[in-house]
Amino acid sequence: MTQMTPATEDLIDRALTEDLSIGDPTTDILIPPELNGTANLVAKAEGVLAGIEVAMAVFLRVDPTLNTRVFIKDGSGLEGGAIIGSIEGSVASILKAERTGLNFLRRLSGIATATNRCVQAVAGHDVRIVDTRKTTPGLRALEKYAVRAGGGHNHRQNLGDGILIKDNHIQALREKGLSLGDVVRMAQAKASHTIRVEVEVDNIAQAREALEAGAEILLLDNMGLQEMAKAVQLARGKAVTEASGRIDIDTVGAVAATGVDLISVGALTHSVRALDISLDLV
Repeated sequence: MTQMTPATEDLIDRALTEDLSIGDPTTDILIPPELNGTANLVAKAEGVLAGIEVAMAVFLRVDPTLNTRVFIKDGSGLEGGAIIGSIEGSVASILKAERTGLNFLRRLSGIATATNRCVQAVAGHDVRIVDTRKTTPGLRALEKYAVRAGGGHNHRQNLGDGILIKDNHIQALREKGLSLGDVVRMAQAKASHTIRVEVEVDNIAQAREALEAGAEILLLDNMGLQEMAKAVQLARGKAVTEASGRIDIDTVGAVAATGVDLISVGALTHSVRALDISLDLV
């Protein structure tokens, strides 16, 4: 799936402006403009690739005469030392694009790698790993693409992409005398027929109240494993269940064993570690 949308092209332009707005005196002073060469993008650690098309677009944006080649596709596993792709042409242009291209590639590959590790950790369970809206401002579309490249699935793309009643919505309306069930019924009555109503619950009593009011998805927030398993049983055949709240690679397997349908992991995007990838002139 291509990521070269107008929004991505604009993002690349803004990232390059951030790095090159007043030039690159180091390269301009030291590297002759006529000097040509080849650089390889090299994986320095194991992981899953994402963002190679965006990274190559950065180099071509700096210099359309560069020749780029991709050897490994997004979604593929990487071993340390693997050559992902190459860029041929003006060495000065390659060096000016290097950091911006790598910033995209390393972050997106880090997200794909973290996602894939969670997916592998829940293998054998009928559950999906999904992301959240806890993304880097401006990078949401790319970061959610990276989640898919790693074998995960996307939750809401934005606030308009579904109804999710969270604790602060409920608290705000509680001041008006509405209960959790009242809030769910209000959402059901006013929602478009194409949108399902999801509600965040913290305990079994809230789960029961939300189900009786017609909630179609239960977000089981920060529940213990035993309570979560009880909520799953309560919702079976009535609503989809989603586990959320401080879930990471160390806990995701145990959460999957409760029988939930979805596990949302904010850490996939909000605190991911970039994958070590470098650009080496050859």
